[in-house]
Amino acid sequence: MEKITEKLILEKGFPKTNKLEQIKSLNLSKLGLKLQDLPVKLLSRLQSLERWDLSGNRLQEFPKNLKLPALRFLDLSDNQMEDVTSLESLSGLEEVKMEDNLYITVSDNYKLMVLLPNLRIYNGKDVSTTANHLRFVYTENLRTRITAVWENNFCLPDVITAEIMSTLETNFVNTARHQVKFGPNSVSDFTKWKVEILAKEYLHTLTEPKKEPESNKCTDTKKNCELSTPTKRKQTTSEINTSISLTPLKRLRVKPPASPVTDSRHESFVCLKPQTPMQMKTIRMSPRHTGQAASTPARRQIRVETSRRTSRVQQTKEDRAQVKQKDDISKPGSKAIDLQQDADVLPTIASCSKTQQPVCLKPLHVLQCHSKQDSSEDFSTQLWACAFQPLPNYTGSGGGSRLVATCGGESVCVIDCETGMVMKKYKVPGEEFFSLAWSTVLMSRGGGASPHHCSILGAGGKRGLVKLIHPRNNVAYGEFRASRKSLSVIRFNHHQGNFLFTGSYDNKIVMWDIGGVDSQYNYKVVQLLVLEISSTPLHICLPPGSPGSHLLTACEDGLYCFKTQLDAKNTTKSRLKDMEITFPIYTKEDQDHNYHTIDGLSFLTDDIVASKNYMHGSIYLWSWGRTKAQRPDKKNRMVCAVILAELQWANTEIPYLALNTCPAQAYIVCGDDKGKLWTYHVSNLQKNSFQSGKPMLPTEVLEWPTPVSRGLIQVEGPSINSVTMDPELNYLVALSDKNIVIVWKREQSS
Repeated sequence: MEKITEKLILEKGFPKTNKLEQIKSLNLSKLGLKLQDLPVKLLSRLQSLERWDLSGNRLQEFPKNLKLPALRFLDLSDNQMEDVTSLESLSGLEEVKMEDNLYITVSDNYKLMVLLPNLRIYNGKDVSTTANHLRFVYTENLRTRITAVWENNFCLPDVITAEIMSTLETNFVNTARHQVKFGPNSVSDFTKWKVEILAKEYLHTLTEPKKEPESNKCTDTKKNCELSTPTKRKQTTSEINTSISLTPLKRLRVKPPASPVTDSRHESFVCLKPQTPMQMKTIRMSPRHTGQAASTPARRQIRVETSRRTSRVQQTKEDRAQVKQKDDISKPGSKAIDLQQDADVLPTIASCSKTQQPVCLKPLHVLQCHSKQDSSEDFSTQLWACAFQPLPNYTGSGGGSRLVATCGGESVCVIDCETGMVMKKYKVPGEEFFSLAWSTVLMSRGGGASPHHCSILGAGGKRGLVKLIHPRNNVAYGEFRASRKSLSVIRFNHHQGNFLFTGSYDNKIVMWDIGGVDSQYNYKVVQLLVLEISSTPLHICLPPGSPGSHLLTACEDGLYCFKTQLDAKNTTKSRLKDMEITFPIYTKEDQDHNYHTIDGLSFLTDDIVASKNYMHGSIYLWSWGRTKAQRPDKKNRMVCAVILAELQWANTEIPYLALNTCPAQAYIVCGDDKGKLWTYHVSNLQKNSFQSGKPMLPTEVLEWPTPVSRGLIQVEGPSINSVTMDPELNYLVALSDKNIVIVWKREQSS
């Protein structure tokens, strides 16, 4: 990247002159420029500049205090623009090009047309008619509705003070933004933004204004964040529920700034495009294969300083070791159900696997693609969720998808596991993504053509918003508010791809119908059900055999089942649990040990479920069908899980290390707090193992590959927050709390 100097401007400018004030055209394209690379004082001397080409750079916004009165044409194509309101000072612009900007939405286009009163040509098209409609007709409609909101709900106080008027303005603006509905959902961000500006203007016309309306500082996203009181995934116990016992809270290594880009306003709809390695600045590391076991990182002091973990997380390893003595789970008289010695379950599990021998997995790629500001020094961003893109009409024959989506920090990435390339990256400054999920919905093509299936990605996190992305067409086409609190988990119903479940920190799971999309990406979201729970949901699973009638959710205080069937007999939108599923380890609880947090849950077959209780050190395999068939206790709706087997896992105090399953290959995988992956090839277990009542050993424990960064920094084993596998188990992807994505590949047997 060249530094912008007077000499460079004179070289790139036209006509050739020795005075900046005489330049009329300037080409600064493809220089890799960012906002901080544009010297405002120097550029302000370009008072005769009429045409400016800034395409092919890395600009996220434009210098707000840069005024160029003669500028008529501006090319910002192929940048990373997020804040179009930063162009407001360029009021003389008549033509703007914004093509190939990842984060520019329809709402942003509309904002530009309103902010730039002379804009006629946008991306090569005449937008005069649309712009005038927005400036006059659309605006007048909003103004009428805003006036009605005032007249129906507000009036001026008898005594006017600055404090009273400030409170009144806040209440009026919030009410107007909530009540004024106009235009399609795809431009709701623009509508709310404009409503806020007009509401403030209207209030100031009723009194003597004491200051200028700060219209250019009003943002939809910022207000929404205030309403939702966004928090890190780690919550304080008082925020969760003061009536329940202490539970492990999502850990936070290093607290980032509240909003890295405070003026970034466009986080609703974004456009994606394939990223080159240079654009992404993806940091690759080389897995170091050594003969030694992965060393234990000295990381606890960092966690203790930054984590508000509960008392049971602070339990010493000595205490933990005493509790972890192998439980005699077949002990007579226990309230929890005895371990089932069921020999028939082995053929059932074995039959689901095409591979009778364990697979061999080797580390293939190490990526650092979620870094703040693309910094190779960022080892603090925690990565939380990953999932492979499902292939349409996948039958299990042939290879599965090799595209995996990952989320953490303020970005969502789509990675090609074979090449290690980040194919797409979706970024929302100030957001922290906690969960994502793939689905398939119908897209209409218009003109009488039959609709076709398209694969979409949903992602959510700290701000309580669900982002809807269509990666193939490089567009993030929408968002909707699922909760005023942060989202902890989202899950689609793969048998009916338009049904989405969102779990949030307000102790609710909501079922939505997001519908399909048309060729213009118009869509409609409808709330169908609200499931009331008593703590934060961590995982949502839909039984493969009955995804439309039941839902299992692993929560901070237990495992619950809900009936979700939609029919004429049950029209209640808010539902309570149908039953709570308990586990043998509950009988070992005492004042210092609470095992009710279920921080891992996944179906291995239509009937067999794998789940993990925090601090237990084992993974349970249990029968969904036999558990459900029991009659719940009338008072507390409890049933005991019908345990089939217990798998030995790590001795760790770290919560939220999620497990996952690969049903087609009969595999279970769960990471630990030292970067290791514990793998279980269930069909490889011996029949007497199910009957012994003792935890089974893992098939293989994959050691942390100890990657080395470009700065020759050896990265010790972190906690593995999430793992996923493609259906054929050709690839395994693990996410860590040190901003590292590890891709493992299956070695084909000779």
